[in-house]
Amino acid sequence: MSEPITLNVGGKLYTTSLSTLTSFPDSMLGAMFSGKIPTKKDSQGNCFIDRDGKIFRYILNFLRTSHLDLPEDFQEMGLLRREVDFYQIQPLIEALQEKEVELSKAEKNAMLNITLDQKTQTVHFTVREAPQIYSLSSSNMEVFSARIFSTSCLFLKLLGSKLYYCFNGNLSSISSYLQDPNHLTLDWVASVEGLPEEEYTRQNLKRLWVVPDNKQINTFQVFVEEVLKIAMSDGFCIDSSHPHTSDFMNNKIIRLIRYK
Repeated sequence: MSEPITLNVGGKLYTTSLSTLTSFPDSMLGAMFSGKIPTKKDSQGNCFIDRDGKIFRYILNFLRTSHLDLPEDFQEMGLLRREVDFYQIQPLIEALQEKEVELSKAEKNAMLNITLDQKTQTVHFTVREAPQIYSLSSSNMEVFSARIFSTSCLFLKLLGSKLYYCFNGNLSSISSYLQDPNHLTLDWVASVEGLPEEEYTRQNLKRLWVVPDNKQINTFQVFVEEVLKIAMSDGFCIDSSHPHTSDFMNNKIIRLIRYK
């Protein structure tokens, strides 16, 4: 085995051998460490590669074993694909393509279950009637909650690209609120007539929007319609056996299934 070489990949250090790095001579790494392409050094004298350091572990392990091993909950396929494309290790490119086909097949059959809850809450706020005159007001507000579970991680990502929270004057994707790849909980409120915009921020009240339609979701009926539209475009259909028809019509439970 050749002498150890330490690499600095995007600030993360890896130690391996020259023979491992040049195991695929036609790759980017093969060219870099055979002298065909000059390498850069960091301040410690380590070979520096300005790429994602975390993802490089999967690249390096493939060089060592010729197997692409990913954790079951791996969520960065897009980033891995870009890194694999940069390093141009042909057998790894093929292994990644096979892995994506495998994941795609596993995603085809899926279940989506949404449990809905709604309550009315009184909100108190001040209204500025004149420069030095304020009055206290109150109004009833509809508060919504949706607990979403899907065996398809890709569908929840699709949902996250369509639904956005409106808070503090900004829209933010609900994707950042994923509890894990299969679960998502949404909490939002309907707009209240006369409630000043700054009060939503002060009282930590989020509203829900559908993009790119730029439509606010103020009722469960609209929420159900939009989710059904997104789900059915992704191949889901209503499960006729569950839930009970009355539960579905009352917007308490939505269950959809997909067979491909």
